[in-house]
Amino acid sequence: MAEQEKQGQMAVLKDALALTRREKPLSLVYCALLFVVVLVGSVFAGKGLHQPVYFGILGIPLSLLAAFFLFTRFANGAAFSSIEGQVGAAASVLMSIRKGFTTTPAVAVSRNQDMVHRTVSRGGIILVGEGSPAVKQLLIDEKRKMERFIPGVHVVEISVGDLDGQVKLKKLQKTLKRLPKKLTKNQLREVRNRVKAIGGMSMPIPKGPMPKGVKIPRR
Repeated sequence: MAEQEKQGQMAVLKDALALTRREKPLSLVYCALLFVVVLVGSVFAGKGLHQPVYFGILGIPLSLLAAFFLFTRFANGAAFSSIEGQVGAAASVLMSIRKGFTTTPAVAVSRNQDMVHRTVSRGGIILVGEGSPAVKQLLIDEKRKMERFIPGVHVVEISVGDLDGQVKLKKLQKTLKRLPKKLTKNQLREVRNRVKAIGGMSMPIPKGPMPKGVKIPRR
């Protein structure tokens, strides 16, 4: 089991490396430069204390940690860049949130591929729209539907995009996780069951690293 988990982590890291090299070619150069800068800084700090070798050795894991931290930032950015602009990109991000969120993608879709995704969490029922500004009407219609079938439950509307009042794709997860809790665990379980009965449409979402994880790789 441990060996399989290790292989799985290595596969995720390998995928993240390939994706980052493709989307952000200079990222690995910056990571290498940061490694060198931190290591050299450690040696100079040790030289000032008359222990350059000792501090140089201590600087190696510190340099690796700093470089890996920077790599995770580039990898996450590359993951969002790889799906941004694709139909269903927001659904891909939503479905990568594993704990506390249950997402039904594309519960409403228009002819020009505007769509609304539905997520249930302690924050209530969250409707996420993506596409053109016209998605606002889809959000309104879907909110009315939720209020009709599941009255009394807090409904949040979020529009994904780069316009004023919209949430950028890369900030979607953080925005959802910061929503105030409106439901208890028991209420959440009941709402999930009722929403499940309503169902949704079956639509494709972008393939790639996002559904499996903004697990790539975690700090």
